[in-house]
Amino acid sequence: MSNTPHLGPVPQRIAVGAEQVRSLVAGQFPQWADLPVQPVASGGWDNWTFHLGDGMLVRLPSASEYALAVDKEHRWLPTLAPRLPLPIPVALAKGEPGAGYPYSWSIYSWLDGEPASADRIADPVRFAIDLAGFLAALQSVDTTDGPRPGQHNWFRGGPLRTYGREVQRALTALDGHVDVDLAREIWKSALDAPWDGVESWFHGDVAQGNLLLNDGELAAVIDFGTCGVGDPACDLAIAWTLLTADGRQAFRERLSASEATWARGRGWALWKALVTCAQPLGTADEPAPNALRVLAEIFSEYVADAVTKPKP
Repeated sequence: MSNTPHLGPVPQRIAVGAEQVRSLVAGQFPQWADLPVQPVASGGWDNWTFHLGDGMLVRLPSASEYALAVDKEHRWLPTLAPRLPLPIPVALAKGEPGAGYPYSWSIYSWLDGEPASADRIADPVRFAIDLAGFLAALQSVDTTDGPRPGQHNWFRGGPLRTYGREVQRALTALDGHVDVDLAREIWKSALDAPWDGVESWFHGDVAQGNLLLNDGELAAVIDFGTCGVGDPACDLAIAWTLLTADGRQAFRERLSASEATWARGRGWALWKALVTCAQPLGTADEPAPNALRVLAEIFSEYVADAVTKPKP
């Protein structure tokens, strides 16, 4: 474990208000000083997000660790955007510290759409295939000089073992609430699944809130703060956290994911589900229902996969 990266302490987030954002915009981009500024509902955790007029948004990192992604996004999103089949954010301007705010920040064009959820997706299989097509295109982009896993993206695309401490803490907290023996087996299978070392681009946080729908279809992918170049298996967690069983199969086939890649992706989903399940236990008696549903999906798919796998 000595060579395993350490995630570091929990980021110390700072608050940002609309008036502060107005001051930042007016001081650095006077051409937009008269536009109204309003907080975005459910604007995310890593960044504070505000509407700027009708067609732009202001995105401000909420902690120093999250601010590490600003330069990366300005450098790489314009390179990625024309190579992808769906719109992604591309910054219009980069702001500097000021008005009491200590980090670099960004102004983006607003991308229309509503966050994906199971009840909003018109055709689950079509959605899964479209998402897999987007990720396949992302993985095909030249990786030369791309950002490798590090603190800027919480080591997404790096070794899954980095998250082992969090998983063990969650399993301890969840003992008696979920099948921790099966969870440990799935986690071990993910850690043991080899990666061939061929790097590719990944998004790093393919989650419901970062997938936008228009009329029930995938319309845009946002929030590339955790993107980078490395093992793309981290992007497969969405197969268990959002997709239906049929969608998951179509997703896997479209990406031509090997058994080892799929196992690592399942490990990323398991980490996310276990940590989410364990969080409420400090103040309540039961894990969050949605996280339990995801965990059940992981368990049942793993067991079914083991049953149908050809015996050596």
